[in-house]
Amino acid sequence: MADALKIGIAGLGTVGASLARILQTRMDALTVACGRPIAITAVSARDKDKDRGFDLTGIAWFHDPVEMAEKADIDVFVELIGGAEGPAERSLRKALKRGLHVVTANKALLAKHGVELAKLAEEKGLLINYEAAVAGGIPIIKTLRESLTGNSFSRIYGIMNGTCNYILTRMEKEGLSFADCLKEAQRLGYAEADPTFDIEGNDTAHKLAILTTLAFGNQIAADEIYLEGISNITIEDIQAARDLGYRIKLLGVAQKTASGIEQRVHPTMVPVNSVIAQVDGVTNAVAVESDILGELLMVGPGAGGNATASAVLGDITDIAKSRPGAQRVPVLGRPAHLLEAYSRAKMKRHEGGYFIRLTVMDRTGVFASIATQMAENGISLESIVQHSGSGASENAKTIILVTHATMEGAVRKAVAAIKEEGYLLGEPQVIRIERPKSV
Repeated sequence: MADALKIGIAGLGTVGASLARILQTRMDALTVACGRPIAITAVSARDKDKDRGFDLTGIAWFHDPVEMAEKADIDVFVELIGGAEGPAERSLRKALKRGLHVVTANKALLAKHGVELAKLAEEKGLLINYEAAVAGGIPIIKTLRESLTGNSFSRIYGIMNGTCNYILTRMEKEGLSFADCLKEAQRLGYAEADPTFDIEGNDTAHKLAILTTLAFGNQIAADEIYLEGISNITIEDIQAARDLGYRIKLLGVAQKTASGIEQRVHPTMVPVNSVIAQVDGVTNAVAVESDILGELLMVGPGAGGNATASAVLGDITDIAKSRPGAQRVPVLGRPAHLLEAYSRAKMKRHEGGYFIRLTVMDRTGVFASIATQMAENGISLESIVQHSGSGASENAKTIILVTHATMEGAVRKAVAAIKEEGYLLGEPQVIRIERPKSV
């Protein structure tokens, strides 16, 4: 039997501690599956005395992950610290320079430094595995990087943040406000004390940027993503969507067009009878559209200690099963030096149409003015409904528009013109509508 694969775990939070427990309690089964033992020989965390539920006997302890990457007797450096910079970035880079394989769950780090780190790993014949960085326990990285090799992808999209999906689900099913749902998510540990990174879409954007590169072969371009969060979604939007036959989800969407690649993260209305509309709570879902396979939807737990640890463990066992001299899978799906420069798509016709909610003064001529602005900007309306007394006061009314397929710029121009008319109360709400082919 081959020698043991020696690993060092940097970061012993929920995921790191869960991973260590699994490795120790399932040691025999993993040895049989991999053809060699997997041994934890080093760990790094701040508090050595904290009980994390696994045995530290014979395991070297490092307070500094960079020192562990430099000095520990390990073959694989497992980075579970988090953050695009700081100890995570320094220790991971040091591990690669030393000649260690790397496993990470750090989407922020990959979104910022992924191409550079991939080049370094490939120059040294090393692996960077990162299944846990996107969609938790869903094996979407391996699927795109290996299983679907040869497919040409047209679109990839999905629900990639459990915090946002939990909040939107609770708002719909229980009629709670965004603020109340956020507080509950924080109490349950689904949202951080500062939830901005999740609810404003940044977390989803990092994950989408990685998937875009795997699907389309471009350099990672996390700063080129159109970004909207869910903090301005109201219970009125949720109810209106339901009345129209839709549910609201925060989606990350990337698609290839004739003018480049389009990446966007924003609240989206999806038909209530679509499969992705049924994905509730903290669950994630990623859909892929390609020429050979057609359509694929993968659904599963997007976060949590065991789900994320499962993905990290899969990455470690892949390394354990590999042999010296074997051809390495390119970190980002194709050799890093062959990744194409990112070309952002020009504004295009949005085939799903738009939902527009306006709270306006209840006075003569408002309805006609709105219809005129839409017509002057070439926007065809699928439906237009008004509700009296549902706005800021009894002298206000809410007007809901649903457009046919139209240009984003036309919608924004029409809404800006309506704001200038002086009868609008509060900010208008604009939500894209997506109509998946089958998922």
